[in-house]
Amino acid sequence: MAVLSPPHEAAEDPGKAPPPPRPPAGHRTDPRFAVPGAALTLLAVLLLGFVVNLTVLGHVEHARAQQNGYATLRAELALGTAPVGRLDDNGKPVPTGDPVAILHIGRIGLREVVFQGTSSGVLTSGPGHRRDTPLPGQPGTSIVMGRQWGYGSPFNHLHELRAGDRITVTTGQGQQQYRVTGLRRAGDPAPVQPGAGQGRLVLMTATGGLYTPHGVLRVDAELVSAAQPGPPAGGGIDAAEQPLAGDQSAWLPVLLWLQALLVVTIAATWIYRRWGRWQTWICGLPVLTAIVVGLSGAATELLPNLL
Repeated sequence: MAVLSPPHEAAEDPGKAPPPPRPPAGHRTDPRFAVPGAALTLLAVLLLGFVVNLTVLGHVEHARAQQNGYATLRAELALGTAPVGRLDDNGKPVPTGDPVAILHIGRIGLREVVFQGTSSGVLTSGPGHRRDTPLPGQPGTSIVMGRQWGYGSPFNHLHELRAGDRITVTTGQGQQQYRVTGLRRAGDPAPVQPGAGQGRLVLMTATGGLYTPHGVLRVDAELVSAAQPGPPAGGGIDAAEQPLAGDQSAWLPVLLWLQALLVVTIAATWIYRRWGRWQTWICGLPVLTAIVVGLSGAATELLPNLL
């Protein structure tokens, strides 16, 4: 009488490939958590890139802009083509972001190139001259705005100035000397407007906690050197150039960078399925890093310009 073998003892078919091993239960990816997990990871990367750009990379960008601006302005001063008003030699408005002066305050060790315009994008390079005011050294009130914390923190120690401190501003009309008369915060009375032939310099930056501006600090200084002739000021400025204003036009580059990030994310997913993990990291990390840096830089312009 034949004895039947139990099923588990049956001989395996040599021509049949063994089934692939099943992954352990602990390594399975639940589709309900895969997408939210990837989204949270991407959000964390964006926030980290934003912080790094505002602090570390922002200071590097500021230093590079200062070096380039100083070289440009130095050449213009030597050639006698540096701006002396709202318009250039060709009768056209001085482009925003062009260097127009050098600001030096010995008391706080400040030496910065001043650029034309006060929008958030311009102030990433350094202090900015408000375009509807005369240049320093000319009659009237000249306004220069700068950041308190981000992008080089050029005006971080502005609150340490005291009455009598000297300020030197070099423009296309030579060196202009100012003497600090006082500091103003919200609620303090404004000084009397300068008279005919007199000049005043107002330095503006943010007040408040670290990277949380909620007010404006103003340093008033009177012109003690001879006033220089200059064209009439005025012409108006954009809303983005007001104190503590963000640049709403930065939304377009932010959206474009987000689209690029979406495309790279989809491409990285495809590469991961076709090539593997390490190939994806090698190919995708440099591109992803560049996009995160560009996106965070564009998003920074939406923040207050005195930040």
